[in-house]
Amino acid sequence: MGRPRGGADSRHASGGREKNPARRCSGRIDHLSIDVKRQRLFVAELGNDSLGVVDLASGKVRTIAGFSEPQGVAYDPFADSVYVANGGDGSVRVLDGKNLAPIGRVELGDDADNVRVDAPRRHVLVGYGKGALAVIDPATRTEVADLRLGAHPESFQIDETGNRVFVNVPDAREIELVDMATRVIRSVPTSGAGSNFPMAIDRDAHRVLVVFRSPPTLMALSSQDGHIVAKTTACGDADDVFVDDKRRRVYVSCGEGVVDVFTAEAAGYRRLARVPTVSGARTSLFVPELDRLFVAVRAKSNEPAAIWVFRPAP
Repeated sequence: MGRPRGGADSRHASGGREKNPARRCSGRIDHLSIDVKRQRLFVAELGNDSLGVVDLASGKVRTIAGFSEPQGVAYDPFADSVYVANGGDGSVRVLDGKNLAPIGRVELGDDADNVRVDAPRRHVLVGYGKGALAVIDPATRTEVADLRLGAHPESFQIDETGNRVFVNVPDAREIELVDMATRVIRSVPTSGAGSNFPMAIDRDAHRVLVVFRSPPTLMALSSQDGHIVAKTTACGDADDVFVDDKRRRVYVSCGEGVVDVFTAEAAGYRRLARVPTVSGARTSLFVPELDRLFVAVRAKSNEPAAIWVFRPAP
């Protein structure tokens, strides 16, 4: 990554940074999502009970109020809808992708969090409560299934086959593997590591990448049987991890104020760079279609909240 440039608040992942406009958000920022076609970045502004919408082409920012501690957000291109999961009231609000008007609401009851689009089945998955994944049908905007877990789920990812979901369950000190066909759930060992929040799928290598906070570790598991194939030290207070298939790199954003850049090698992963950000800036989103890593920076003293945009190089 590299140093600041102009623009939307950008920087580079072994490249540089571009800047985003000043934000009104003053509290905690949670997950990010994107509508690639319309070039809109969605920001779950948990601390403000709002959804930020950044037009990446113009740099303009729109704020939609009325949410309740929004934590997860995901754009579903198949239904052209935006799903916003609310930790405060346990609801999932559905917005029309074109005009962002409310078009539906699913009541899950408690602590709705991460959201993922299940492309093979055209479903939306939402982690919530004391341990469950809700399966939502975008056509009817209703919950059609409920998968019970050992504790509250954090990041979860659908594997390269589209048939299984790996779920971080830090309170149970587990990674749980859900077979979407049989609904059978089994536990995957974590080798004593804890606080596993971020997760990503390396589809080409058939690996599941999990980052632990205790101790700070990047761990790679086989997506076929869950055994540990590699692990290395990572930055502290990690919250997001992404795979750059084009460059065979891994990006880990951490609250200690850095993005760790790893390169994939035969024996595992080697740190290529440690790029400084800002303390507490742990939420990020890598968008392969745009070749950009977006990092959310919350407001501090006289500095407004912003989105830092990193461009990988070469």
